[in-house]
Amino acid sequence: MPHTSSTVGSVLITGPTGGLGRATTLELARRPQSTRPDLLLVGRAGPKLAEIAREAREAGATVHEIPTDLSRLADVGAAAAAVQELIDSEAARPLSTVIANAGWSSADTREASHDGFEMTFAVNYLAHAQLIGDLHHRKLIGASATPTRIVLLSSNLYNPGLMQRMMGMPRPVWRDPVELATPAAAGTSKSTKAAAIAYANAKLALIYYAHEAQRKLGDGVAVVVFEPGWMPGTGLSREQGAAVQAISRMMARMPGATTPERSAPALASVALDSRWEELRDGAFIEVDRVIEVAPFARDRDRENRLWEATTELLQKAAGL
Repeated sequence: MPHTSSTVGSVLITGPTGGLGRATTLELARRPQSTRPDLLLVGRAGPKLAEIAREAREAGATVHEIPTDLSRLADVGAAAAAVQELIDSEAARPLSTVIANAGWSSADTREASHDGFEMTFAVNYLAHAQLIGDLHHRKLIGASATPTRIVLLSSNLYNPGLMQRMMGMPRPVWRDPVELATPAAAGTSKSTKAAAIAYANAKLALIYYAHEAQRKLGDGVAVVVFEPGWMPGTGLSREQGAAVQAISRMMARMPGATTPERSAPALASVALDSRWEELRDGAFIEVDRVIEVAPFARDRDRENRLWEATTELLQKAAGL
């Protein structure tokens, strides 16, 4: 099926150096010229960022690297400033889409980000909330006649099914967001289960944020959530040790599993194609179909509190 794109500008994608982010970057770069966006690659500085930028350029895309450590919120603010400079100078076209793809699953909930937040919550959720907020404040999203698409990467692990629970994947344990952002006490033991719960909580937070961001940021954005399918064996397990990584690689060969390369065309389509342009309000897209989230994933009180707490946490990190 040919790509039918809305107005094509720039696509900003976080986490472009590996897994789904890398595959999606190349999928976007290889589009026909008429539907090919400029690419703003927000990722950790180093050879991997340089390599994916080179490959995307060779495929024909205009590419800008924005080196950013998402565990440092000052870096995230600098990334938004860099995007503004690129767009104001017309080196890059205005933003069509922001893909909040980067993910992290810390093996130890005692691990703190540079700003003192629990690492999984900091990278998966807080960094993206700050980036989107900064881009909106700078009028880089939400200020044009065509809504800017915001695609948040979540996971069905926010509500694991029977098979996933049989494999030891726990349900989220929601608490006040300030507590979720607080690393486990130094005297506690490292816990694989606690780390998995932290990941599930972060993915649930992104769903709550999607609903509230649509209300708070208004009609100038169209916020959706993308679930790429069951994708074991990706880089998310890199902090979990050799045994967990071996199990993940084995699971990747099981029926029903997907790969970054198989899911990337769907994410690229959600990011740009007219098929999805009417979606908003945190619609949950599972690969290529819209599904309803579990009832507990729609909660106005939690969503409003998450927004308030996020503001508190980001102001604290900024020293305000």
